[in-house]
Amino acid sequence: MEVRIVTNEIVLICTLAVLYSGVVIFFRLFGRTGLYIWTAVAAISANIEALILVEAFGLEQTLGNILFASTFLVTDILSETGGKKYAGKAVKIGIAVNILFLLISQSWFLYEPSAGDWASPSIREVFSNTPRLMLTSLAVYAIVQAFDVFAYHAIWKRTTRIFGDSRKGLWIRNNAATLISQLLNTILFTFGAFWGTYDLPTLISICASSYIIFIATSLLDTPAVYAARKLQEKGKIPGEND
Repeated sequence: MEVRIVTNEIVLICTLAVLYSGVVIFFRLFGRTGLYIWTAVAAISANIEALILVEAFGLEQTLGNILFASTFLVTDILSETGGKKYAGKAVKIGIAVNILFLLISQSWFLYEPSAGDWASPSIREVFSNTPRLMLTSLAVYAIVQAFDVFAYHAIWKRTTRIFGDSRKGLWIRNNAATLISQLLNTILFTFGAFWGTYDLPTLISICASSYIIFIATSLLDTPAVYAARKLQEKGKIPGEND
């Protein structure tokens, strides 16, 4: 048991580093298009991962927390380097991808498996649970990501007035917007997706542990936003006029 828990902790830390670095690398290599691609992949993968509960750092949590947190990093980078227009486009892409994946995954069950099929039972067991998760996630994603973009720019206006410089206060707007948005996300998604599946104490435990993880991931994504802005200022981001 101890080995498994330690392994979970190590994997989560490594996953966080890889995902946040990956977002910046995609931005560096492909510009805003790279961030849109990241949003699409993360939107699908996080919803599948959310079916898995793991224990790490003494907390029970859904596995998609870190990957989903990376989508907030994407919108913050787009807000910081481009503005509401580009961040809003990422949100719309995430919504469209969620809808498309929901339709495609449910269409699989319309087919009659052949006698030699071995995968359908396992796929059905996993993806038969996704309509509720996906619909909940879709609604929560649309609400929370739109709020995050709104909050980021509202706080940006305030930090600009306070510091007299639009570049200063990045860490404040990045963390404040994300922490508030993640709290909203945690409550809405946990109760919307798992109400009736787990008892109330478990739901509260999932909310608490998820938000603790989100606090950590939100604070740790700030260097990635600074790095992305620095790359843009040095003219190293392709397709800036797209």
